[in-house]
Amino acid sequence: MFGKILEIDEKNVIIENLKKETHSEFMNCHIIFEEPSKKTVGEIVKMDDDYINVLLIGEIENNIFSAGVVKKPATNSIIRIINVSELTLIIGKNEPSKDSLIIGKSAIYKSYNISIPINSFFANHSCIIGNTGSGKSCSVSRILENLFVDSPFKPKNSHFVVFDAYGEYKNSFMEINKVPGLGFKKYTTKVESDDELLLKIPPYFLGPDDLAILLSATDSTQLPVIEKTLKLVYIFTSKDDTMKEYKNDIIAKCLLDILTSGKSGSQMRDQIIAVLSHYNTEDLNLESMIKQPGYDRTLKQCLLIDEQGKMNAILLVTEFLHQFEKVNLDNIVIGDGFIYNLNDLYYALEFALMSEGTLNSNDQYNKNNILKTRLQSIINSDNKEIFQINEYVDRDIYIDKLFKDACLIDINLSHVDDRFAKIITKLLSKILFTYTTKQSVRGSISMNIILEEAHRYVQNDSDVDIIGYNIFDRITKEGRKYGTLLTFITQRPSELSTTALSQCSNFIVFRLYHPNDFDIVSNLSTNVNNETLEKLKSLNPGTALVFGTGFKVPLLAKFELPNVMPESTSVDLAKLWYTTSE
Repeated sequence: MFGKILEIDEKNVIIENLKKETHSEFMNCHIIFEEPSKKTVGEIVKMDDDYINVLLIGEIENNIFSAGVVKKPATNSIIRIINVSELTLIIGKNEPSKDSLIIGKSAIYKSYNISIPINSFFANHSCIIGNTGSGKSCSVSRILENLFVDSPFKPKNSHFVVFDAYGEYKNSFMEINKVPGLGFKKYTTKVESDDELLLKIPPYFLGPDDLAILLSATDSTQLPVIEKTLKLVYIFTSKDDTMKEYKNDIIAKCLLDILTSGKSGSQMRDQIIAVLSHYNTEDLNLESMIKQPGYDRTLKQCLLIDEQGKMNAILLVTEFLHQFEKVNLDNIVIGDGFIYNLNDLYYALEFALMSEGTLNSNDQYNKNNILKTRLQSIINSDNKEIFQINEYVDRDIYIDKLFKDACLIDINLSHVDDRFAKIITKLLSKILFTYTTKQSVRGSISMNIILEEAHRYVQNDSDVDIIGYNIFDRITKEGRKYGTLLTFITQRPSELSTTALSQCSNFIVFRLYHPNDFDIVSNLSTNVNNETLEKLKSLNPGTALVFGTGFKVPLLAKFELPNVMPESTSVDLAKLWYTTSE
């Protein structure tokens, strides 16, 4: 079949086709250019009656394969098809081992498995890409089944979280519960069966950044209000005299702002009455007595307006209010161990809005008041149950309970809309990431987070402008050294955060049609030849192009169907339309 070498350029070798073989079975097969001291590996990428075009992909020396070619093969090299032992060096062991995992079969060498090094694949961020129906969900199920059920080596110390956009995986991993030392748990935002647990996120875990995400903050001016809200909820839940002092201080400063606003007497009176009607203490309210030599008047009586429209007692009221200015919120340091609910948060937010003087600026008030509206909408929704925690647990205990008796947990997000699903994925990913960063020994806990329909959550959004970062971008940049790894599953890579996508090291790419998405993959796969890339447009379901740090060379992989299929199959319209109950 192989004749002499006719031409060698930077990446390709042209070989004479002696037998005029043009069978498709030879396409993408590997061949060896053998010399006394080394072997050069190539992949057949094109054939016609006269020539065979071979792409050079690597070298074998001392029984070790290295991607890339330093020295071109000699023109007198022995040319032959690769053998099994050499193939093992390139696409991995044919049997599972403690340091490798079989993910599927070679689409070229039908009887040969493709295995990946555990450390090269699961210790890096990955992206699984493909159009609807191309096999993404099935491949994920198959890989996790191979890892937890089929492999003789059990990852008992692993932690996997699947953010399940449509509830596809909720029944896919029940077999894991039969494996000693492992386990699978199902969490959901709406419990529908006895084997599901309601997802709980303690609100007191949320810092200013997290609250900005929860309340969908869109302006940097909202962050100071959020920061103040957290300090106030900390104070208000303390239930001591400090709470009263801070309330008095905030109310007094708000009223003083009104008195110095330059508005008319009647406007100031109406605003003061409005504030004290809603926010007051036993010391500071409309009936508070202002003592003067010879007589006492209530605060409300001091707000009277004369015939010229002036508040004659404005200096008296001002002096009275100044006595409540005693504290400085900037000195407050929020400690651990306090518990609050969303209603407490709402109450504190109202005071924070006042303390920021938003009553003096309609624009400022409207920007910040929307935070209160969004919080109220959560309180009034079924989703409030997610944040209803009756007892304090620290972060370590929370994570321990989350993964109790389980290495893999599924979080079903199918009952919430995209906005709230995005909030949950961000908040919980932040909590999990923070947990790994706080370990005394860096990297002692691994956390593999799998995001189905990732383009819905991992976007180029406004978080960077508001809080200074995007949590998924941060995890892709920093998570690897702490053991927090992300896997994105998406049909639209062009809609993913460009930063997050650029940090992925492994890719599994199924059939793709859209030109924008195809271009993204083309730019990611610099070591994949154009002929192979073109095949992405016509791959059969379950077949994918795999490349990255977990693979020594780009390969075409065929994924077997999982034992339990995810609920992601297309609707059988013919059966649905024409089957009757009669």
